[in-house]
Amino acid sequence: MKSVQFQSLLLSVLLLLLTAGRLTAQEKLTAGESMPVYKVIEELDVKVEMRDGIRLSTNIYRPDTAGSFPVILIRSPYGNGGTGNRDGHFYAQRGYVYIVQDTRGRYESEGLFYAMQHETEDGCDMQNWVGQQNWCNGKLGTTGGSYVGFTQWMPAPYQQPLLKTMIPAVTFSDFYSAVYQNGAFRLGLFVPWSIEMTTPFIIPADTVQNRMQKVLQSLPLIEQDKEMGWRIPFLRDWLSHPVRDKFWEATQVGNNYFKIDASICNIGGWFDILLGNTIDNYLFMTGDDIAPEIRKKQKLLIGPWLHNWGRQQVGDIDFGEDAAFNNREFQLRWFDSQLKDMNNGIMEEPPVKIFVMGANKWRFENEWPLARTDYQKYYFHSGGNANTLNGDGSLSLVKAKNEPADKFTYNPANPVVSKEEMGPWDQSSIEMRKDVLVYSTPALKEDLEVTGPVKVILYASSSAINTDFTAKLVDVYPDGRAIRLCEGIIRASYRIAGETPNNINPGEVYEYEIDLWATSNLFKAGHQIRVEISSSSFPRFDRNLNTGTCFANETSMVKAEQVVFHNEKYPSCIVLPVIENKH
Repeated sequence: MKSVQFQSLLLSVLLLLLTAGRLTAQEKLTAGESMPVYKVIEELDVKVEMRDGIRLSTNIYRPDTAGSFPVILIRSPYGNGGTGNRDGHFYAQRGYVYIVQDTRGRYESEGLFYAMQHETEDGCDMQNWVGQQNWCNGKLGTTGGSYVGFTQWMPAPYQQPLLKTMIPAVTFSDFYSAVYQNGAFRLGLFVPWSIEMTTPFIIPADTVQNRMQKVLQSLPLIEQDKEMGWRIPFLRDWLSHPVRDKFWEATQVGNNYFKIDASICNIGGWFDILLGNTIDNYLFMTGDDIAPEIRKKQKLLIGPWLHNWGRQQVGDIDFGEDAAFNNREFQLRWFDSQLKDMNNGIMEEPPVKIFVMGANKWRFENEWPLARTDYQKYYFHSGGNANTLNGDGSLSLVKAKNEPADKFTYNPANPVVSKEEMGPWDQSSIEMRKDVLVYSTPALKEDLEVTGPVKVILYASSSAINTDFTAKLVDVYPDGRAIRLCEGIIRASYRIAGETPNNINPGEVYEYEIDLWATSNLFKAGHQIRVEISSSSFPRFDRNLNTGTCFANETSMVKAEQVVFHNEKYPSCIVLPVIENKH
């Protein structure tokens, strides 16, 4: 009898193993997520033809069984991997077809690499091709960060019925706004990136890195590629089009967000080089012109991260274990919900999830910016000597009355130096420069949360006909560390948004609104809130040479005498989004 029972039990186990690859939808739902039940078929370097005959190298990882499955598509200029691709196997084992494609002109793909220009047509062509394959069940999701996020956005408005969902991370859907920030060129981001993407294979990486500082400092900007040793046509074109014109139309969604039918989860970092763009992406998809049923499927998730998101140690700060982010685990949950209709609760969560630094905790919110925000103006004060950390600059909720202005000399030959990564770095050494104005509150008696968009309203004059003004928000720790939270820049000729750039009159006072993007930070009791004002942040942004001529071709430079006003008529201040919370 026992032998019969044992044989019956053994048979049941064998049957379970044999049918493991054929779990029903209900069984998967019960399990809570897709299980790794399939073996994987790899189809490497499949050449998919675009509308103009160019063939793009495509790696396909799919379950080793008959049937159709939802598809996850990645289109990348950074290489499509190869045999044993970890993400490819992870998703294929769980019942997805996972596709990674080299973009045009990259790695095994044919064609000429001209950054950003072909992603709309090629993206649409690839989605159409996927929809024609017998292993596709009619549902497509896309994912990836930075350039790979951009490749998701560009074909999205063209209403391919296959596209159901997207996870664009640390990215942009309007390339012009990524290249130019209020008129200033993102030098430290796009020159090294352009060089990296076009470096001949025979040149060692350390050779390129050793030349980079000399390249960034060279003039004119339009010929910096010559300093490296080869010509980069698309970089030259970006520099030749500092104003938003028809050149940029092929690299933006424009007014077509309302045509996008997909659910979208935007992932960003408070210190990411593209944070402003990530937030804009979410705001575009939750605007009044978006259909209500689409609007409710939009999500925004922002952690305390750099461009390489998901870590707990960022810059000079450890944000604790909660800051660590398992991207694969999150994405599986998202795709299970959106491509397999698994009711795992992710869409029932509030649409915005943010990490509050200082408190080092995640929190859900119902909108962005937060409806309960109290925008408070912290006004600049000094006796006319706010220069350096040791000056007399201060911040207060009380508006200045009769106070002398602060002055500094901006010399493009000796700019304020910034790290290329926009992280939480200690600014103390920078604050010792005479061309940096420093305004601080006294040590806070109570915790103060600042969560939302941040801007500085600056009243200033210059001896130059064109110049820049920069602003930083800083959290000053009791031990003296001045930790950068967010920053912004404005080129004087771009002071009026949406209008044709024009130079300023020397000596005339102008109002400048400097967008510092956003943050979420709990300034703890004993800390200070600080603002830094200057005229450069190099090489993060190109140096304004103060000549008012074509910035990309200019080689001469002049010093600018800058004056920052804070009085009853010109109340310079920082506008902080204060949130009343009990932690």
